[in-house]
Amino acid sequence: MLRTGASRVVFRFIKASTARPVPTSFNGAASPAQWTSKLCSLSAKRPQPLINNQLKPIQAAVFQRTATSTPWDKIDKKNEEKIAHQKLEPTPETVSATSSIHPVLGEVATPEPEGDVDMMAGLKHDVNTIKETFSLSDVPRQAYTIGLAGVLPYLATSLSTVYCAWEINHATATGIGSLMSPKTAEALLHILEPLQIGYGAVIISFLGAIHWGLEWAGYGGYQGYKRYAIGVVAPAVAWPTILMPVEHALITQFLAFTILYYVDTRATYVGWTPPWYNTYRFILTFIVGASIVVSLIGRGEVANRVGKVPSTVDRLVAFKESAQETLAQEEGAIRAQKVKEDEEGAEQSGDKE
Repeated sequence: MLRTGASRVVFRFIKASTARPVPTSFNGAASPAQWTSKLCSLSAKRPQPLINNQLKPIQAAVFQRTATSTPWDKIDKKNEEKIAHQKLEPTPETVSATSSIHPVLGEVATPEPEGDVDMMAGLKHDVNTIKETFSLSDVPRQAYTIGLAGVLPYLATSLSTVYCAWEINHATATGIGSLMSPKTAEALLHILEPLQIGYGAVIISFLGAIHWGLEWAGYGGYQGYKRYAIGVVAPAVAWPTILMPVEHALITQFLAFTILYYVDTRATYVGWTPPWYNTYRFILTFIVGASIVVSLIGRGEVANRVGKVPSTVDRLVAFKESAQETLAQEEGAIRAQKVKEDEEGAEQSGDKE
């Protein structure tokens, strides 16, 4: 009557439970079946912690520690009671209005500076840094003096351009300026323009030629075509500016000075020039660049009130047009002479008939 499928399963489970040994400790011998879960299909595939029917040393230690009731950290009750019965002594001398505060921009626990604080110390430090950066103490005195003297003509033409523009703009209704008339200022302005552009072309060419001298002297080794190219490209860019209009020529020279300064700076870093050369070039390039900007500002103030002086290109175009006109006139005169001779010949032949 009890030989049904359900009864067989129940009896089999009871029999297996009673036959399984119960471990008395974590270090004792146990069968592998007690650590394997029969409810999970993947548990049999996992590495089991048993080696020769015993746990690994680390796992055994963890299990042993867990089984005991001793805590990890003991509380030192004697020391706690000793501290609890100590009496705090008041120290009012250490308490002040500023003892528990600190500056907003300061660091915590940073001691306050004693004495008067120099509020300009940061600014002085920055100024000294700038002085050290642009110090020309290493520059030879002769090169420094002659170099500054060389930019004076460029600076003079630039300031004169601004003054002429001011005279033209601020002339009275009667056409009288402070020191010269607007016509005189305009004539002087047209003289200053080619002087400034021509002198700028000379300076750019000279800066390129310096690299030829350094190559011949062998400073930093012999670089060959790389250093010779600087001296060739500089005049090749500078001299065509003489044929350009004034504004275009000044802008082109400004770009040429800036690019050449960058090239000289790189040459200094790689050891092609003396160490002080890049700082020396910065001072001179800054003065020349500022002069060009001032000249452009002065020209822009009177661009609509000053006549344009014909440039070299304009003169060449005018010469070409004049030559073509002269040639056309000569050809017309030759044709007229030919026609006249033909008419006279026809009349003579008619008279003979």
